[in-house]
Amino acid sequence: MLTRRATLVAPLALPFLALPAAAAPPRILREEWRDAARDRRLPVLLRLPDTPGPAPLMIVSHGLGGSREGLAYLGQALAEAGILTVHLQHPGTDDSLWRGVPDRRANLLAAASDANRALDRLLDVRFALDSLAAAPSLKGRVDTGRIGIGGHSYGAWLVQHMLGQRLPGGDRGLALPDPRLSAGIALSPMPPEGLPPRLAFARVTAPLLHVTGSQDHSWLGGTSAEARRIPYDATSGPAALAVLQGATHAAFAGETGVGGSWEDATYHPRSAGLAVAFLRSLWLGDAASGAFLRAGAPGLLAAGDRLETRGLG
Repeated sequence: MLTRRATLVAPLALPFLALPAAAAPPRILREEWRDAARDRRLPVLLRLPDTPGPAPLMIVSHGLGGSREGLAYLGQALAEAGILTVHLQHPGTDDSLWRGVPDRRANLLAAASDANRALDRLLDVRFALDSLAAAPSLKGRVDTGRIGIGGHSYGAWLVQHMLGQRLPGGDRGLALPDPRLSAGIALSPMPPEGLPPRLAFARVTAPLLHVTGSQDHSWLGGTSAEARRIPYDATSGPAALAVLQGATHAAFAGETGVGGSWEDATYHPRSAGLAVAFLRSLWLGDAASGAFLRAGAPGLLAAGDRLETRGLG
């Protein structure tokens, strides 16, 4: 564990990624938020940077079968950079699908094809955005002009739709994109289903960071690694696309207790470093971070990795 931690921190200490250091490590809170309108309880994990006053905020969403504990490397890096993170856990598409269940694969497939559970995820984010001002632990802490959303796999699907990707059959009264969101981070971005890419992504104008891997294939739905770049190619707003050599679909999950590549930290420093630089460039207007990304993130990415950018300052 000490080796993994050192690996995570070292790339983020590079001068062009450095933000004013917090006086203490981010504070972690685990809470349950209740959406009374849906009688739905959402486990959340908050990472609060030790910096005064309102701060930018990222909502973080796990993939299918994940939890609020997942993507900790991303939340930790953002919080250390002065960005609040709210990790949502989505009942019905979380780790309850496989923990203690005999036929995990069937459960995961059924949940992935359930339109109501997809709608629940979208409504979870809208509820979380509505709840920020009322949450006691976030009182006076959120800069409402700088709120973004990030996620992996099913979480990336959520990012893309909250930022305006069209749903087949209509938006079901959700009024997408949500105007409160000004940025997105999609780990293992998802190609659209049921609509041509240009039509599906025509409304997506918020800046987006896409991170995928050369081996980012998924048995669920048969998505290929090559198809992961479709959202980047089909949108026209400011964006970056990183393809990390050798990274599989599980490489970005960071799900503790699952084992195997779902916990492997090999690609976490690069993903987190790109996210910090992207948001620093976007939200802080930091020219050095923008130049760092446009130059291909030297010193952060490894041999064989690829980084494309478009419209980043």
